[in-house]
Amino acid sequence: MGHSNVWNSHPKNYGPGSRVCRVCGNPHGLIRKYGLMCCRQCFRSNAKDIGFIKYSLGWYECLQIKG
Repeated sequence: MGHSNVWNSHPKNYGPGSRVCRVCGNPHGLIRKYGLMCCRQCFRSNAKDIGFIKYSLGWYECLQIKG
C-alpha cells in the first residue's frame, strides 16, 4: 500500500473539498448561505427562479437617502 493509497483511503467529510455545487458539481465559488450549496455561476443564472430579487441603488438614490 503506497503513500497515495493510504492518504486517499478515508473519505473527506470536512473542509472546502467536501462540498460541491448541487447544480453542476463545481467545488469552487460555493455559496453556502441559507443552505443554497450552489456555486456563484449557477446562482447568477438561477437566482430569479429561486426567488431572489436584485435591488439596484444608483448614485442618485444613495444621495437622497443620506441627505
